[in-house]
Amino acid sequence: MHLIPRPARVTTTPGTWQLTETTGLIADPAAGEAADLLRELVGRPAGSKLAPAAEPGPGTIRLRVDPALADEEYRLSVSAEGVVITGGRRGLPLAVQTLRQLLPAEIFATGPAGGGAWAVPYVEIEDAPRFGWRGVMLDVARHWYPVAFLYRMVDLAALHKLNVIHLHLTDDQGWRMEIERYPRLTEVGAWRAESMLGHYTEGRYDGVPYGGFYTKRELRDLVAHARTRGITIVPEIDMPGHMRAAIAAYPELGDDPGRALPVATAWGVHEQVLNVSEETIAFCRHVLEEVLDVFPSEWIHIGGDECPKREWEESPRTQARLRELGLPDADALQSWFIGRMAAFLAEHGRRLIGWDEILQGGLTPGATVMSWRGEEGGIDAARAGHDAVMCPHTHTYFDYYQAEPDGEPLAIGGLTTLEQVYAYQPIPSGLDAEAAGHVLGTQAQLWSEYLPTPGHVEYMAFPRLCALAEVAWGTAGEYAEFTERLLAHRRRLDHLGVACRR
Repeated sequence: MHLIPRPARVTTTPGTWQLTETTGLIADPAAGEAADLLRELVGRPAGSKLAPAAEPGPGTIRLRVDPALADEEYRLSVSAEGVVITGGRRGLPLAVQTLRQLLPAEIFATGPAGGGAWAVPYVEIEDAPRFGWRGVMLDVARHWYPVAFLYRMVDLAALHKLNVIHLHLTDDQGWRMEIERYPRLTEVGAWRAESMLGHYTEGRYDGVPYGGFYTKRELRDLVAHARTRGITIVPEIDMPGHMRAAIAAYPELGDDPGRALPVATAWGVHEQVLNVSEETIAFCRHVLEEVLDVFPSEWIHIGGDECPKREWEESPRTQARLRELGLPDADALQSWFIGRMAAFLAEHGRRLIGWDEILQGGLTPGATVMSWRGEEGGIDAARAGHDAVMCPHTHTYFDYYQAEPDGEPLAIGGLTTLEQVYAYQPIPSGLDAEAAGHVLGTQAQLWSEYLPTPGHVEYMAFPRLCALAEVAWGTAGEYAEFTERLLAHRRRLDHLGVACRR
């Protein structure tokens, strides 16, 4: 059957069930969205309308919600008596993806709907994920991608039972989300004069203006599309560092408000960071208010990474602010800033998540740590009773080369092979059961400095994202057996036109 990710428990028996143009569908009232998804992903390409049926029987598919099952748990039974899918609220769309993979790979082909009968093997599947956070981060700040590609990434993530798309919406090189209260964020901050060519160390530029942004309407529609597939969009507005594009739009946000700065054109970390006045705090709160209005995610990512402290340390204004607040140093100031954002989000029933640098100066109560510089930040957070998402660059950075650089597209550096990804264990050794319970899961990172096109993103994501999906689902086993299933799974990706590395 070559399912990816591999289900937790599978029992097969001889025989096949046939999906035909007359196959009927019976769905609980609470399963309406899953029924629509089934018609879209299975019925339509198979040439079957999956019209409502009155009674279950050999020629029907039945969708049932079972409140006794966990939210993402499901049961899938295929027999001579028909297909029965039972699941929690978010388990049903996961089961639809499994049924889709049980069909011949041609079901994934685009184009006119197929006719005739489509064979599905008799099988009993009991399945549920090990981790509740199974994600992929897409950096749309360094390179903007068309909205249609964001939909495609949602669909590809859902196929592999990932449940989080983390959108990195802002950075030094571009601000990508419309904020109505501050129009210059997109009028100015979404556009840079040029982009780097070649590797960062070469210092070459193309001389071509570059930019783009997403309207709130576009992002709301994306969120709605993702929800039908069991995926949450987690937005990231990076602060207090990586804010050069915002400072270019509104210089008063910087520590030198009289200095006009352009949106950054060089990759890497820039020294310019937000000042910490109450006016800047208000700006951040106002921006997040509009973010919350678009994204219903429980978690809101505020970055918090790679925040240079030189400006704060050299600024008389900031040093006076330190004394006013009674803080000892710049690390404590960053912690204070993160705390203000966490308190604001908590007031609105949301949770703050940030990269592991938010540990510097002391971690804000209730904050979740995304551990990227290794596992140490996540370990420290989990042992202190904080939730953590494990995404060390050594195993989950897909902007790294996936083979030796010769013959590969230009990448930022590093090397993360398919086998390395598949070998990753999100719960570090040495954590006791209580601390391990704070590890929410893992995710892949697609930083986009060297990923200028959607095709390049797909090439760097696949097939490594297939491996990470199985790791996050919790069923990774022998690598050789996985690669056998992956060879068959690639036929599905080929039919979908995915630019998968061979």
